Amino acid sequence: MEAVPPLYRVAGAAGPQGDEDRLGVPDGPGAPLDELVGAYPNYNEEEEERRYYRRKRLGVVKNVLAASAGGMLTYAVYLGLLQMQLILHYDETYREVKYGNMGLPDIDSKMLMGINVTPIAALLYTPVLIRFFGTKWMMFLAVGIYALFVSTNYWERYYTLVPSAVALGMAIVPLWASMGNYITRMAQKYYEYSHYKEQDDQGPQKRPPRGSHAPYLLVFQVIFYSFFHLSFACAQLPMIYFLNHYLYDLNHTLYNVQSCGTNSQGILSGFNKTVLKTLPRSRNLIVVESVLMAVAFLAMLLVLGLCGAAYRPTEEIDLRSVGWGNIFQLPFKHVRDFRLRHLVPFFIYSGFEVLFACTGLTLGYGVCSVGLERLAHLLVAYSLGASAASLLGLLGLWLPRSVPLVAGAGVHLLLTLSLFFWAPTPRVLRHIWILYVAAVLWGVGSALNKTGLSTLLGILYEDKERQDFVFTIYHWWQAVAIFTVYLGSSLPMKAKLAVLLLTLVAAAASYLWMEQKLRRGVVPRQPRIPRPQHKVRGYRYLDEDNSDESDAEGERGGGGGSGGGPGDGVEEEAPPAGPRPGPEPAGLCRRPCPYEQALGGDGPEEQ
Repeated sequence: MEAVPPLYRVAGAAGPQGDEDRLGVPDGPGAPLDELVGAYPNYNEEEEERRYYRRKRLGVVKNVLAASAGGMLTYAVYLGLLQMQLILHYDETYREVKYGNMGLPDIDSKMLMGINVTPIAALLYTPVLIRFFGTKWMMFLAVGIYALFVSTNYWERYYTLVPSAVALGMAIVPLWASMGNYITRMAQKYYEYSHYKEQDDQGPQKRPPRGSHAPYLLVFQVIFYSFFHLSFACAQLPMIYFLNHYLYDLNHTLYNVQSCGTNSQGILSGFNKTVLKTLPRSRNLIVVESVLMAVAFLAMLLVLGLCGAAYRPTEEIDLRSVGWGNIFQLPFKHVRDFRLRHLVPFFIYSGFEVLFACTGLTLGYGVCSVGLERLAHLLVAYSLGASAASLLGLLGLWLPRSVPLVAGAGVHLLLTLSLFFWAPTPRVLRHIWILYVAAVLWGVGSALNKTGLSTLLGILYEDKERQDFVFTIYHWWQAVAIFTVYLGSSLPMKAKLAVLLLTLVAAAASYLWMEQKLRRGVVPRQPRIPRPQHKVRGYRYLDEDNSDESDAEGERGGGGGSGGGPGDGVEEEAPPAGPRPGPEPAGLCRRPCPYEQALGGDGPEEQ
């Protein structure tokens, strides 16, 4: 009976290769201890460090792509649903057959009021919400509110549509402010992970040079706005593949329209009250809304699952610990900064021009002359032009930063002057190519405007303590401009173009004046950010001389976790013999914790 070989090797027994393994290390009792418990013989510390920071950089790129795709899907669903809803509710037959005397036009007007009026109060609560929830979670909650607005369209009533519209209006400025802050933070992180050797030489507390993250910020903003402007095209998919099959042609809808373009008054004056030749079935509407709801949930999952944290946990604590009263006041105190004051006209114009593209150009010039069935194609042309032109922002890598903004303003200036003198004839398709060219060129100017402004703010205000305040101010002024357009929707087209033109000229002149001041060396007056006050007893706050040591290490040091230590950067004399009153600095007597070993490396939540 032959012997069965043992399942496991006996410790110290010679293997098939004798007393040495494949690495040439002797096995058995005679093996040297250093070879068994020491470092891996082929370990290359520099190579492992390079791979670690490469994974970090890929994680940052993943965060930017996920945030961009989430924002694109969110606004595609919102704009597509709102457009389809307003067209269906505009038709008299649809309202009478589906809803009777429920007062659907009154509900729609209150819903639009909730969306446009509520953001006026956003300056009061947006910084508090961003600091309380954190940048990533604020993005997630805002996207969730957009999904809530989509879900209420399954049951269209006053008590569902109007409250959800008010909630959506409250989420507009926080979503955009947190998005702008997030992209800027990702650019700063990418710089840190790309130049980790320089930071090791300078020390963990040394800030990178001013403007060092600007190239990465420009690239990330170009990626973000290339995705975002595609949302206008994606929003037209329900219109192209569903609603266009139910629409009358232009000979019916434009039968009573007498003037278009610069001669028009209000929005689509004389447009036919019936635009649907057949009513869509409720089952088909439910299918379309379910698809939109699924896309909204996908956007939520993208932000939740793929977007990492914008700040380290200790940085989040610092940002909250300046005091909620200070967080509330600081957006108003930033008005002292002349750079923001000079950029306010550009902020306002940024809101004007995007609303003019969606209402003035596409409705007053496009739908008014070539029919409602071509609305989707005009917006797709605008969207694709803006998305492709966002790549022109990369010229800022080689040109002065003022060139994209001024170039976008110049394109819009020429278009606005041309539109002043053009009144297309209703129900005539010969000039349709002019409309498509105007839509594409307006998209080019919009892309240069949005990319240039967001990049400029990220360069001027690169302190992480100020970024959420600055982006809140930017998007709040945009919301004020959109509210102004909502109030003046009944004005003649010439008045709208005149306001747009004056705002554009004032914005460009004010911006160039700001750049001239900066070249002369005028120092901006910035409000002081208070020092964080950590008042939570017993919290092991991670700072340089009191890290996340364990309780046993704290007891050996004779002190607690966070209280009783010296001030920041203050050295004390050697204490007398006996129990030590405070935590012991990291040195030969205590093994450095992983936080100190990584010199501020990020946790798994940033992956």
